[in-house]
Parts: sequence; structure tokens; C-alpha cells
Amino acid sequence: MNTKSSGMVDQGSKVGMAILVVFAIFFLAPVYVMVMAALKPAAQADAIFMWQLPESLNLSGPKEAWEALAPNFKNSLLVVFPAAILSSIIGALNGFVFAKLPFRGSNFVFAALLLGMFIPYQVVLIPIVRFLQLIGLYGSLSGLVLVHVIYGIPITMLIFRNYYRQIPDSILEAGRVDGASTWQVFRRLILPLSVPGFIVALIFQFTNIWNDFIFGITVIPDPSKQPITVALNNLSGNFSVQWNAVMSGALIAALPTAIVYIVLGKYFVRGLMAGSVK
Repeated sequence: MNTKSSGMVDQGSKVGMAILVVFAIFFLAPVYVMVMAALKPAAQADAIFMWQLPESLNLSGPKEAWEALAPNFKNSLLVVFPAAILSSIIGALNGFVFAKLPFRGSNFVFAALLLGMFIPYQVVLIPIVRFLQLIGLYGSLSGLVLVHVIYGIPITMLIFRNYYRQIPDSILEAGRVDGASTWQVFRRLILPLSVPGFIVALIFQFTNIWNDFIFGITVIPDPSKQPITVALNNLSGNFSVQWNAVMSGALIAALPTAIVYIVLGKYFVRGLMAGSVK
């Protein structure tokens, strides 16, 4: 009986592995097409030859894409890091209040703030533009940072609130017994325990902000100040498309998020398992 059960488990594992391989091939096929097209000369990188291996390596596409996208790549970096960090810090503060310092009507306020996650971007574009014009930040990277910080607060607040609810209240009580204020309890006791939550929030925000298109093109009309996702859309010509340059640009735009998940992926999973998004 045990031998039969073991054989069934082994067979199920092989079937599961085969399914995973098929899905991996399916999802990696676009990456293969991008890499192959990026390493070909423009004449060979069209839709007919995209699947074929390059006859010879040609780096004119990556060079052209980087020369066109380098300023916008820098713009995205100047937006994504402060926006992700600030929204995560504000989310941690809000999450701590809603998890450990409940007040009358706190559940209603939490639900009202959480509604920001479900508001489509298109609904708030005109109010955002008018507001940024009013405070003098329209068309600037600072204005785009502000938009992403505000729009990222609901999800980061949810992440930290669910994470902090698993921290025993006895830790806070011990800090108060020792004479620590609420701020000292948060800074000295809660923050050191918040690394998994911050990793999840930062990776989530980094991905969303880096891949954003609609806020970038709406808030910043000047092409020289726009993020890389908007510049990538402008990389293709009006009458002809240099596919090797476009595919190279797509790889350049996707590289930072890929690096983040490769380097911090295991910590991201640990953060999820620790309860950050339960």
C-alpha cells in the first residue's frame, strides 16, 4: 500500500512538474522574442523574423534605445525611490494606529481610506491635474512623486495593519510599563519587527510606480521629464518601427523590476508568509 501510494505521489509530481514547465515556456516566450529581436539588426528584427535566432549579434538596437531612454530612466529612478519609501512609511504609521490604537469610528475611517485602492486612475485624473496646478507642482517629478505617495497609502496601510495585528499587545504594554511613549514604542519596538512588512510594501510599490503609464503621461506633459514607460511608448516612430530598438527599450524598462524580484524575491515570499497581506 505504501509503495502504491509512493508511486502515485511520484507520478503526480511528474505531472505537476510538466505543467509548470509548459506554463514557464508560455510565459517566457515573450521574453525570448524581445531578446532575439533586440540582438538583431533592424532589417531582421521585424515581425517575420522575431522568433529566429540572430545571424550575428548586433548591439545597435540596445545602443539606440539606451541613448533615447537614459534621461527617462533617470526620471523613473527619481520618482520610484522617494515615492515607494514615503508611501511605505506613511502606511506603516497608519497601519500601526489602526492595528494597535483603535479609536471611535476607526473601522469606518479604515474602510473609507481603503476605498482608495478601488478608485480607477481615470476617475481622478482631472482633480489631480487641477490640484497639482493649484499648488504649483504640475509638470514636475515632485508632483508625480506626491501622486504616487497618496495613491499608495491605502495598500501600504492595509499591508502594515494586517502585519501589526499579529504582533502581541504584550510588547506594547511592556514598553509602556517601562515609561515609553506611543512614538517610542513604535520607533524602538515595532519598527525593528517591521522588516518583512516593509519589504512587501516596497516591492509592491516599486513595481506599481515603475510600471505606471497613465499618471506619468498625465501629470508630466514634457517628454524630457516623463518616466521611462511613457518614453518607451514614444520610442516607436509614426511611420516605421525599429523593432530592435523598441524591444531593447522594453528590456531596459523591465530590467529594474526583474532585478528587484530576483534579489528580494525570497524576502518578499517570507513577508507574505509572515502575514503582511493576509
